Amino acid sequence: MLNIDKYRSVIWQKGGRTYPLLDCFGIVNEVRRDLGLPMWPEFNGVTKEDNGLDREAKNLMRELSRCEPCIGAGIACYSASLVTHVAIVVELDGVLHAIECNPKSNVTITPLRRFARRFVKVEYYQ
Repeated sequence: MLNIDKYRSVIWQKGGRTYPLLDCFGIVNEVRRDLGLPMWPEFNGVTKEDNGLDREAKNLMRELSRCEPCIGAGIACYSASLVTHVAIVVELDGVLHAIECNPKSNVTITPLRRFARRFVKVEYYQ
């Protein structure tokens, strides 16, 4: 069982990979670790600048399997044709949610349907 309260102390930091200072990719790996899932590459220094997140996410997605939303699935979020954000699927009270980390709001947990409406397209990977 995931301790959601742990993530309330996370502070967004560009390129953050070490709890409690995380960015959107940092929170994905932190949740994967807490779920007992294999870690994905750290991508240290990778941010949205120069489309770095898009490039590295698409490279990783080639090694993963596309799937339906399920606990622990990574979420690739598109604006136009670029991956501009990532998140991860968790379950709260029997409902699938996206957990994400952003500037100003830090960690938010949103039901998947509402989360997905913010983007041109979302894809799920495991």
